[in-house]
Amino acid sequence: MNKKSKIILTILSSLVLLLVVVNIFVALGNQSIQSEVAERQQMIAHTIQLENLNRQLINVLANLALKTNDEKLKKVLAEGGINLSAADEAAPAKK
Repeated sequence: MNKKSKIILTILSSLVLLLVVVNIFVALGNQSIQSEVAERQQMIAHTIQLENLNRQLINVLANLALKTNDEKLKKVLAEGGINLSAADEAAPAKK
C-alpha cells in the first residue's frame, strides 16, 4: 500500500468512528424522548379514565341536588361550572 491510500483509509476509518459516536448520542437522545412520550401517553390514559369518573360523579351530585333541592350543593356545582337552572326549568313542577 502506498502512502496516499493509507491516508485515505485513515480518514475514512476516522469518519466511520465519528459517525458511530454520533449514532450513539442520537440513540440515547431518542430513548429519553421515547420514555417521555410513554409517560405522557400514560398520563393521557389516566386522565381519560378520571374524566369518565368525574362525569359520573357530577351526574350523581346534580341529580341529588335536584331531588333534594339542596341549595348548598347547587352552589358548589355552580362554582364548578355546572348550571342546574336549565334542568330546573325543564323539570315539571310537582303539586
